[in-house]
Amino acid sequence: MTTVRPFTCDDMFRFNNVNLDPLTETLDVQYGLAFYLQYLSHWPEYFQVAEAPNGDLMGYIMGKSEGHGENWHGHVTALSVSMDYRRLGLAATLMAGLEAVSEKKWAYFVDLFVRVSNKVAVDMYTRLGYCVYRRVLEYYSGDPDEDAFDMRKALSRDTAKKSVVPLTHPVRPEDLE
Repeated sequence: MTTVRPFTCDDMFRFNNVNLDPLTETLDVQYGLAFYLQYLSHWPEYFQVAEAPNGDLMGYIMGKSEGHGENWHGHVTALSVSMDYRRLGLAATLMAGLEAVSEKKWAYFVDLFVRVSNKVAVDMYTRLGYCVYRRVLEYYSGDPDEDAFDMRKALSRDTAKKSVVPLTHPVRPEDLE
């Protein structure tokens, strides 16, 4: 049986198998140990790991809460599932956990950025109730021709669903709040 539990410092020495996927953004931006420790110390409730019965790390999610007023939201910084454990619903389980934490923090919505070309991920997030809020031009520094979708899902606090009304024009990374 899969166990979803809080990420620990020891997990940083065990999760390389999860990050070996070319679509995992942690490879592209080369997150360092300090980056993971920052998330673990500031937003531990948003940093979860899925562990197999044999002790393998199957996947993880890391995020944070940020913003002000009606822009207070949960943010998915990274979601990755090892190729050996895909198509088991782990990503949906990890996302549901992050959304639950965001609900407890009275966030209005959850957002994430995903490569426009990553159709599998865009389709998965759409199935999970996310919609494209806006397109961010040249979002990925390692690939200036690659845009991102800013996808959002309104939470119960946003009764009018204002946070997910799509913008009609793309933005640039420097225009993000």
